[in-house]
Amino acid sequence: MKRLVVLCMVLAMVCGFASMSIAADDTVRIGVFLPLTGQNAFGGQLELEGVQMAHKEMGEILGKKVELFVVDNKSDKVESANAVNRLIEKEKVHAIIGTYGSSLAMAGGEVAEKAGIPMMGTSCTSPLVTQGKKYIFRVCFIDPFQGAGAATYAFKDLDMKKAALLIDVANDYSVGLASFFKKSFTKLGGEVVATLNYQSGDQDFTAQLQEIISKEPDVMFIPSYFAEGAIIMKQAKELGANFKIMGGDAMDNPEITTIGGAAVEGFMHTTFPYDPSMPDMNPVAAKFTEEWSKLHPEKDPNVNAALGYDSYMIIMDAIQRAQSAEPQAITDALAATEGFVGVTGTTTINETHDAEKPVGLVMIQDGKKTYVNSITPEL
Repeated sequence: MKRLVVLCMVLAMVCGFASMSIAADDTVRIGVFLPLTGQNAFGGQLELEGVQMAHKEMGEILGKKVELFVVDNKSDKVESANAVNRLIEKEKVHAIIGTYGSSLAMAGGEVAEKAGIPMMGTSCTSPLVTQGKKYIFRVCFIDPFQGAGAATYAFKDLDMKKAALLIDVANDYSVGLASFFKKSFTKLGGEVVATLNYQSGDQDFTAQLQEIISKEPDVMFIPSYFAEGAIIMKQAKELGANFKIMGGDAMDNPEITTIGGAAVEGFMHTTFPYDPSMPDMNPVAAKFTEEWSKLHPEKDPNVNAALGYDSYMIIMDAIQRAQSAEPQAITDALAATEGFVGVTGTTTINETHDAEKPVGLVMIQDGKKTYVNSITPEL
């Protein structure tokens, strides 16, 4: 009798393990690590909404249910590494989406790379994110490209010949984008007449702005995040600055007008090639815009949400082409991505795992963001 009980227990355990194996085989597990709290929460929350929208639209692949596992990286490098480790070790994900912020992506990417799990960056534009990496990709363009785009438009289209830079030296994104703008602007024949620094979290930029105003630039380029950027513009206006102000993709947030008010009028910044005000959007972008308005009637769609959406869909596309959800198969398929049509345009992943796509340019007019143009600058 005792032997029979033991045998039944063993059989039950075997059946249990078998059912667990089947469940695992029938599920595609996608991890998401984004800043849902902290300094970068606005961008992270929007990207998560985009991911969730895509997941709602495509919740199955290859006949398997897709499960999302979301972890808040708290806008912190250490927390980013911990978040990715948790997704890999605890949740056993097949691929990872994230994150908003280059510094956060680099921290999390090191963990994903070591584990051999493919990671699709959302809005992390520093070249260092993918540099030398086999498993790290991104759906956004890189800073050399958007820096060149901003510099080209300022020099050629706006006829700006003298530029000033105000840089957050504690932020990898800000330092990198400033250097790429400067390189392109001077290569075109422009002159950088002032370069001033500040630290993340600073609230008073009076001294730096007074120095910049004294140099009489045609344009000031501020590669900062939207909250600090709006404060900088308010203080510049109060000091009587009359130069053009431009920035990068991290300025693309609807809260910039709330914080900056009239001071952000006329401000221009680079962005990813999507905005609900675009005159000619592709069918995927048009559908996204329509569906977003149904799900979120209280707010306009944002490019960060679009990047979250595209990141999820490009992974689904890779799984479909690979006919497998195994991490290595997904990695190989992502590396071979060519002509993927998403909300943020047509994406081809190049040999460095970066997305090749145009740079968008928007301007604040009458308190609202207006899409100006899509440009493809020369590096």
